[in-house]
Amino acid sequence: MQIIITAVGPDNVRLVDPIIHYVTGEGANIAEVQMYDHDEEAVFAMLLRISLPSERFDAVRNALAEIGQLKNLSIRVWSPEERAERPRLAICTTYRQEPAVALLRAIRDGLIKAEPTVMIGNRNACRGLAEQFDVPWHMIGDEKGRVDDEELVTLFDQHEVDYVVLARYMRVLTAGACWKYAGGRIINLHHGILPSFPGIRPYHDAYANRMLTYGATCHFIVPDLDAGNQIINQATFTVPPGTPLDEVIRTGQEDNEPRCLVEAIRRVVDREVQLHFHRVVACD
Repeated sequence: MQIIITAVGPDNVRLVDPIIHYVTGEGANIAEVQMYDHDEEAVFAMLLRISLPSERFDAVRNALAEIGQLKNLSIRVWSPEERAERPRLAICTTYRQEPAVALLRAIRDGLIKAEPTVMIGNRNACRGLAEQFDVPWHMIGDEKGRVDDEELVTLFDQHEVDYVVLARYMRVLTAGACWKYAGGRIINLHHGILPSFPGIRPYHDAYANRMLTYGATCHFIVPDLDAGNQIINQATFTVPPGTPLDEVIRTGQEDNEPRCLVEAIRRVVDREVQLHFHRVVACD
């Protein structure tokens, strides 16, 4: 059984040893270890990917919870195999409804074998959509759409989420939040071709460069904004010369972006791809 362990907390000394010693003492095969020290946030983060017999999963989770309390670390123990037949999704939105609509329809129609466990918005634009598909809704943004990422992560934990889908969620997660759900559990839809057009205005940037081909990118989240090495799926469309920008954006938002997201989530849920050392690889 593949198990992913994340540990996040205030930077300190001797945080790694008890975790490593415990899992190796259990006979775990360690496939990946990554450690981070985010000075700007004074955050320590570690990701550990191990293999152990499935019957040891609960014992590992309980033991590492005790280590987390002892070392003041937020530790999560997760396996993509625990709910492989129907993983639980959190869908995060801001304004645009089209990607979330396409994802919910694909789940309803059986194209994606997953459970939409919760929808979370930093704006209320998609509340009616959640009600239409009978998915619990939480609005956590303030009057300016700002979000407390600790509250966001708490909701993920409460709903026992396997994968977080940022469906045109127009907020940047903090490094600490990213690493609490690291290891290929957060999937972002970016409305441009990466790595060529990152940022918040990729349609405008591509148009300014006289591009005729536009696109969307779904990628696993790591702390670097719109990093390009974690791409799960890209979808593109081509327009004739002279096509107005508003028509380009409409085509992208209403057709291309939803199509890109649905295929990316299908690949992840069907376990065709996974994130390993910050690169997308085929699952074993």
